[in-house]
Amino acid sequence: MMIRKRTLHILNGQAMYNFFKRTNFLEQELMVPFNEAMCYGETYKDLFSNEFIEIRAMVHHVTPMQYSETVLKPLVPLFSEKFPHIALWFDADMFCQINILTLLAWLDQADYTGTIDLNIVGDQFVPISHLTLRAKGYYANYKHVLIDKKMPENIHPDPLKKGVELYLNYLNNDSDLMMYILKYRDVPEEELMLALLKEFKHYGLGDTQYFEIIRSIRQND
Repeated sequence: MMIRKRTLHILNGQAMYNFFKRTNFLEQELMVPFNEAMCYGETYKDLFSNEFIEIRAMVHHVTPMQYSETVLKPLVPLFSEKFPHIALWFDADMFCQINILTLLAWLDQADYTGTIDLNIVGDQFVPISHLTLRAKGYYANYKHVLIDKKMPENIHPDPLKKGVELYLNYLNNDSDLMMYILKYRDVPEEELMLALLKEFKHYGLGDTQYFEIIRSIRQND
C-alpha cells in the first residue's frame, strides 16, 4: 500500500475555508486559512516575528494576542510541521496576491524546498488556473514591495506581478480608486463603500479597508 504524501492547503481567508468545508471540497485534506490583509497597512521585514505581530495588530485595531489567535493559530501546522507539498488557493485580485507574496516570502525565508502549487480561483472559489512554484527569491521581493514600496526587477507569476503593480499604486492620489472616492465625496460612506466593492473587484479590498480609506481622504480633504 502506497503511503500518500501529506499536503498542506493554505486558503485565502476564513470565507474560503468555510465554503470548502461546507461543500466538502478537499475533503480529508488538511486546510488552513490565512486570515490577513497584507495589502493594507504597514508591515515588518521579519515575518511573523513579535515586531511583525505588533505592527499588524495595530493595523487591524486588535491586541497582539487577538491577532495571534486569528492569524497565527490557524497557521500552526505550517510553522510546526514539514510538508513535502503545499497548495495555495487564492483569487487573482491584489488583496490575494499580496497575501500570496507574504506566504511565499516566509517559505523562502524558511528554506522550504518542497513543491508549491498555486491555484487561482474565480467566482464561487472555482479553480481557473494552476501553477507550480519554488520558494526562491520571494523574500527579497517581499522586502522590495512591502517594506521599500518598490517594484522588483523580477517577479513572477503574472498574477502576482499584476497584484504588486496595483498594490504599489492604489493609495496614490492619482489612482483610479482615489479619484473615484474624491469624485463621489458627497456620497454617504456606506453607499460609497458598496459602490467601491462592486466597481473595484480587481483590488479585492473589503468593507473595513474601504471605510478607513474613505475616512482618511475625507479628513484630509
